[in-house]
Amino acid sequence: MDMNSVLNDALKVLKEGGVILYPTDTVWGIGCDATNEKAVAKVFGIKKRSEAKSLVLLASDLDMVAKYVKEIPSIAIDLVEVNDAPMTIIYPEAQYLAPNAVAEDGSVGIRIPYVEEGSDPRVKPEITGGASFCRELVRRLRRPLVSTSANVSGEPTPRNFKEISDEIRNAVDYVVPKSLEDGATGRASQIIKLGVGGEVRIIRA
Repeated sequence: MDMNSVLNDALKVLKEGGVILYPTDTVWGIGCDATNEKAVAKVFGIKKRSEAKSLVLLASDLDMVAKYVKEIPSIAIDLVEVNDAPMTIIYPEAQYLAPNAVAEDGSVGIRIPYVEEGSDPRVKPEITGGASFCRELVRRLRRPLVSTSANVSGEPTPRNFKEISDEIRNAVDYVVPKSLEDGATGRASQIIKLGVGGEVRIIRA
């Protein structure tokens, strides 16, 4: 498998406002450019989910996070620097994102996929898998990527590619090859919500 070609194919679809099915650092996800309102609406349509529900986004690094939230509390920097597992941080005030990618209270949940130093999906995709793939994809996109589980709202979250329904697979514009199966762990991330004053609340440990 030519990983660079897969990245380029997925990137082309995203830049054209399409939706992809791809492995993340947690589960297989449905994603699109988080700054494209029509693309985000299509994700909600595929999942048959109300736009009142919030979405999780992926960012390549804290510099990208800083562009799309009004302020990064210092505690968030500490959490990211010491983290070695999937962790979604809900920031209180988003900016420059599609309105429907932001929660009703103006907050947004963003995760930086954890990748061990030196990992490269183009060299060892069977080892680095989904985390490296999606982080590199976001880096090339230069904008946050929507990351929501690959299932219709209310149905069980698929733990692997085989459990993803044909309805979901047929609804997206591009499916990343399932040879990246090992990249998605099938486990959900931690969720930590930060307040405007730096308050910390653990939503899911």
